[in-house]
Amino acid sequence: MKYISTRDGSVCVSAAQAVIDGISKDGGLYVPAEFPKLDYRQLLDMDYAARAHSVLRAYFDFDITGVAEEAYATFETDDPAPLVKLDDNVFVLELWHGRTHAFKDMALSVLPRLMTKAKAAVGDRSETLILVATSGDTGKAALEGFKDVDGTRCCVFYPTDGVSRVQKLAMQTQAGDNVCVVGITGNFDDAQTAVKRAFADDRLAQSLHENGISLSSANSINIGRLVPQIAYYYSAYCDLVNAGEIADGDKADFVVPTGNFGNILAARYAMEMGLPIGKLICASNKNNVLTDFINTGVYDVNRKFFKTESPSMDILVSSNLERLLFEVSGRDAALTRSRMEELKSCGKYSVSEQELGKIREVFDCGYADDEQAEAAIAEVFDEYGYLIDTHTAAAFAVALSGETSGATVVVSTANPYKFAPAVLRALGEDAKDEASVRMFDTMCDITAMEAPQSLKDVFTAKIRFDKTVSPDNIISFIGQQYGKNDR
Repeated sequence: MKYISTRDGSVCVSAAQAVIDGISKDGGLYVPAEFPKLDYRQLLDMDYAARAHSVLRAYFDFDITGVAEEAYATFETDDPAPLVKLDDNVFVLELWHGRTHAFKDMALSVLPRLMTKAKAAVGDRSETLILVATSGDTGKAALEGFKDVDGTRCCVFYPTDGVSRVQKLAMQTQAGDNVCVVGITGNFDDAQTAVKRAFADDRLAQSLHENGISLSSANSINIGRLVPQIAYYYSAYCDLVNAGEIADGDKADFVVPTGNFGNILAARYAMEMGLPIGKLICASNKNNVLTDFINTGVYDVNRKFFKTESPSMDILVSSNLERLLFEVSGRDAALTRSRMEELKSCGKYSVSEQELGKIREVFDCGYADDEQAEAAIAEVFDEYGYLIDTHTAAAFAVALSGETSGATVVVSTANPYKFAPAVLRALGEDAKDEASVRMFDTMCDITAMEAPQSLKDVFTAKIRFDKTVSPDNIISFIGQQYGKNDR
């Protein structure tokens, strides 16, 4: 399997090199030269780890022995991605049973092992610095995944005032000798833009190289992070068939809470591989740039940025959308590069009517503000006795507002305790204070859902990382922290 860049069709690298690089040197994202095919029927009798291995094997032609099995052995449940039935047509795909209680664990438990195997395949003995921009959950999952992994260091940048208290404390108290966490005075888009600039900075690269360090990414711009996410769509479909909820070959719809577009793009890749998916419903919060794009064909970030109760979706520049643009343009790398340059210079771009038609063949969309999301939390709990977090609530709000004619799977992305104040308010409780162990106990009394001990522990763990920098100083910080010479 070879991988090409979305911005330069002449770039072609091996699967192992694509994982190691994280992002192409031209700033583009790696995509498979052609999509592999995988018949879900071959996976029906497998457990989750075996299904994930089959998906990984389709994309990565280097030795991946044990990668999936070891990654998912760290989860708290035998099934890392259980499918829960709420009624005849509505199901929930729970993706938050990993070590950090968010869907990011599904891929970031795999990526460190995958990267180690990829480096061995090409004989790369350099130390790898994993740079991460996070809107809340990716950072903690990356830190936990790469913690004390030989040959790697991990540095995470997060918006210091743009994540929940639990998310922030979980990162600030992270254990590990090879990790670093830095707050930024800005939002996720600022962090993501600065990290992308770091990858393109030749002076930084040289400084790191002189210190025996190369850069890579744990964000979903890395194909090694994106591919493991395909597996849970295959697994959910197999579970529907095995349970007799759908007939062999019937299509299922998926409603996905979406920020950076990686989670839902993985489902689109599953469709390319042959999985019978009907519609992909892109659910946004009040930062509804993706909803407007799917409705109009114009992507415009020149708008007010909102801090919401679903902070992991507080994103205006959805990086993985570039991969979809590349596909619907007929894999026109020059056009994709032009659009990304237009986004950088003008804050907007548009697609043709033909391209928009291709997008709408697959994607529907909708959004929910905080009030609508809280109403969805209350409605789902009252109707089914089932508790959801604020991000999953945005997806439910969108799903409940539409008509369903067949199996609809709502993708649940985080444990509700990560956003306890908002969840409690939705249930009619007075939760004006920040999250605390006492608040967790109250939530358990009301819902009978136990709080994970590791989330309780963040309130008493020692804070190790409290540094804050401006986005403009991120490259300088990286150079001073990891480079041969101060910048």
